[in-house]
Amino acid sequence: MKRMIYSVLILLPLQGMAQDSYKKEIEQYRRHYKEEFIAEERSPLKGSDTAFIRFFPVNLIYRVNAHIELVPDAPEFDMETHSGKKQRYRNYAKATFTLQGKSCTLFIYQNVRIAAMPGKQNDLFLPFNDLTNYATTYGGGRYLDLSIADIKNSILTIDFNKAYNPYCAFREGYSCPIPPVENRLKIRVEAGEKSYGKP
Repeated sequence: MKRMIYSVLILLPLQGMAQDSYKKEIEQYRRHYKEEFIAEERSPLKGSDTAFIRFFPVNLIYRVNAHIELVPDAPEFDMETHSGKKQRYRNYAKATFTLQGKSCTLFIYQNVRIAAMPGKQNDLFLPFNDLTNYATTYGGGRYLDLSIADIKNSILTIDFNKAYNPYCAFREGYSCPIPPVENRLKIRVEAGEKSYGKP
């Protein structure tokens, strides 16, 4: 019994250290995310506007390991955007995972035009909706950027703490993809970027 208690006492500080390290990693990721708004020529925001970008607290439960099932030879299709224009995508894989005790499925896509660019062949795109939309997050859904290189033995880590808003959440006039119907989660994903906070 003493040995078991001693093991638990060691494990708890180690878990706390891992969470602190992960929190710092996400905070650094978010600082870089804001810096990109300032550097990007097409950005809908100016430097002072980034003070109104808001995030949910970092929460490890929203970092999940998903089983990946590839969709070989999937035909290209047109994904709708908020501007009315369409963008060509292909369905690359189906991701299944458990979150909040529920089995969830999301599809991961590859932009046909971007995939043809040098150095972009591994880029994957995961747009999704959830039950926080129109309440605490942007109604048009949020995005995650992924990579084929991160799929190991049919497992891919999906970190909703890195979910971000499309440019359309800040200003009209952009062709932001609308998450397909099959990527509507029936849970609240209280992680990642919230709706923009500037009045």
